[in-house]
This record gives sequence, structure tokens and C-alpha cells, in this order.
Amino acid sequence: MKITDLKMIHVRPRWMFLKIETDASIVGWGEPVVEGRARTVEMAVEELRPILIGADPLRIEHLWQTMYRGTFYRGGPVLCSAISGIEMALWDIKGKYYNMPVYEMLGGKCRDKIRMYGHLKPTGHPGEFPIPDMLAITDRRLEEGFTVMKYSIIPPIKPIDNMEMVDKVVERFAAIRERVGKKVDIAIDFHGRVSPAMSIRLLKELEPYYPLFVEEPVLPENVDEMVRVSRSTTIPIAAGERLFTKWGFRELIEKQAVSVVQPDLCHCGGIFEARKIAAMAETYYMQIAPHNPLGPISLAACLQLDTAVPNLLAQEHPGQPDHGDLGVGILKTPFKIESDGCIRVPEGPGLGIEVDEEALESLKFDGTWDTPRLLFEDGSVADW
Repeated sequence: MKITDLKMIHVRPRWMFLKIETDASIVGWGEPVVEGRARTVEMAVEELRPILIGADPLRIEHLWQTMYRGTFYRGGPVLCSAISGIEMALWDIKGKYYNMPVYEMLGGKCRDKIRMYGHLKPTGHPGEFPIPDMLAITDRRLEEGFTVMKYSIIPPIKPIDNMEMVDKVVERFAAIRERVGKKVDIAIDFHGRVSPAMSIRLLKELEPYYPLFVEEPVLPENVDEMVRVSRSTTIPIAAGERLFTKWGFRELIEKQAVSVVQPDLCHCGGIFEARKIAAMAETYYMQIAPHNPLGPISLAACLQLDTAVPNLLAQEHPGQPDHGDLGVGILKTPFKIESDGCIRVPEGPGLGIEVDEEALESLKFDGTWDTPRLLFEDGSVADW
């Protein structure tokens, strides 16, 4: 079997899908994209085309190493995202060729269903918004069955800020905790927007409300600062969405800077690279919670990994079903979050999905915005 073509499809609201075709009439789907930089990643995929056309798609590790090592400048979000989407599609082909789900080739199931966590974020600009609005979104997520939720801290926060700011952050978290009770988990994402000094202060005040984890309390570039913040609190610290390949995660894991590792399968190198990162984390008794603010193909890849690793905490899901991130209007059988807040692992071959290419036609666009835009994790946009 040989690869014959690569086709990239820009899909609203902000995704890019990759279809790899073979001479055996088996196709594989992947999602190679950097949020807001889809056309840049598209060019990176095109530059990898000579490596792939005519190659055996079953030799996934060989092709991964060739793509990664075949350029002088390695790593980074663009190249690694291009490789990640290609790698997903290769696994989809391999599973269809052998008529088995990807998780079977990763060692088989550790679980039958995957606990999901949804975002508590209003549609539109993610600036200041009232606590009652946040509680309305919380109620919606509870009705949808989620038992884990996450929201982002609201900037701006000065490097050393006043008590009023601290009280506002705590008041918001406390209100959500009161609404959901003790059985539902809440995480909060600092998004690297907070200085180490203020993170330490905020974590101390949040401790009584038992966050599941705090994500990126500081920027990921300085792992020693992440370690310092982590040692200051009993709250588990999470990070990893802005790291690439096992080499990018090595220092974070070896220095035990986090309790929860968050590889993004669309950026970190793909399914098998994320499996390697999960194994590295397992040796330090860390959990993984794969990052995923993207589309249904990304989600499908995550679910294949999630069921095959022993140290899964939960799987991120944007919680915007009207944007198609569960596959409605894109997959012939969309995903469904059940009443227990979980998604059942698909049993079909490869990624376990079937893309509805006819329905996809109405969602295609050229990958550009009409005006400069601010792009946020939940898929919402706003003008500059």
C-alpha cells in the first residue's frame, strides 16, 4: 500500500482537516492545525508531501522520524502540528487496514468510557462577565452531564496586584463551588497570565475550595518557576498544551513541576508521541488530561489514546456542540456526552469515525478571516 495524495480542507469555525489517500482506496483523517494559523500549517504539510507520496503509510514511526529529523530546524508549533495531523491520519489508515481501533494497537482498553470536562466560558470575547452569567453556563454544563468543568482566570492581573483582585478571583470560584457541590470537580486555567508571585498568593486563597487542578499558573518557558509555584501549594498543577514532543515534556516531568500533564495531540507530535509522553508521566505517578480545544477528528484521536493509557484523569472538550466539536454535521455518527459526563469509546476501525464529506462541503472556507480577529480556545472570535 502506498500514499497517493494529501488533501487539506479548511472547516468552519477554525479547523483544518487532512485526508490522506492510498492506492488501496483506504483513506485516513487527521487534524493538523495551530489555532489561528491554519494556512501556515497547511504550507508545512505541503513541504512534507515529498516524504509521504509513494511511502508505505503503515510505517508510522519511520515516517514520523523522517519528517521530524529531516529538517534543520526541529520542533515548534507549526512543524509539530503538521506532523501531528499526518500521524493521526496514518493511524486511521493502519487501523482500517487491519480492521481494528487504534487503541487495540496501543495495547488495548484500560476503560470503556472517557470522563470529559467542559469549559465554563461565554460565547464571544472572554473579558469580564458577571458571576450570574458564569453560573448560568455552569447549570448548562450540569444539565449536559459534565462532572468536571474548567474556566479561565479573567485578566488583566498585575505582576503584584491588590487584595481586591484576589477577592474577585476567589469569589468567582467559590460561587461555582457552591453551585456544583462537592461531587463535581472544577479546574481553573491561569493561561500563564499570572506572575509567579501572584500565582502563589492566589493558590493559597483557592485551596479551601479544592480545585481539581490549576493549569499553567505561570508561563511554561521557565520550568524552575513552575516548580517553585507547585511546591507552594497542595493544589495539583497542570501544564503541557504549549509543549511539543517528548523532548519538550522531559524537563517538566523530570523536575516534577506538575501533577497533571496536558499534551495536545494536534501539536505534541500525534497519538503515539502522546502515548510516549503519558508513559514518561506514569513513572512519576502523574496523570494526563489531554488538551483539546479543536474539532471532532482531534477528539477522536484523543479518545483512542485515552482508553489505552492507565493514567488518564479526564479529557478536555470545549463544550460548544453548536460549533460541531462533537461532530454534528461533520461525522456520520457524532459523539455523545452521556448523562454520566462520559463519552463511550468508538469501536470502529482506525479512529472509529466516518467523516460525512457531503455535509462537510457547506462548512468549507479558504482559511482566512475577513478582518483581523482575536481567536480564543473555545472557538469564539472577536475583532481587534
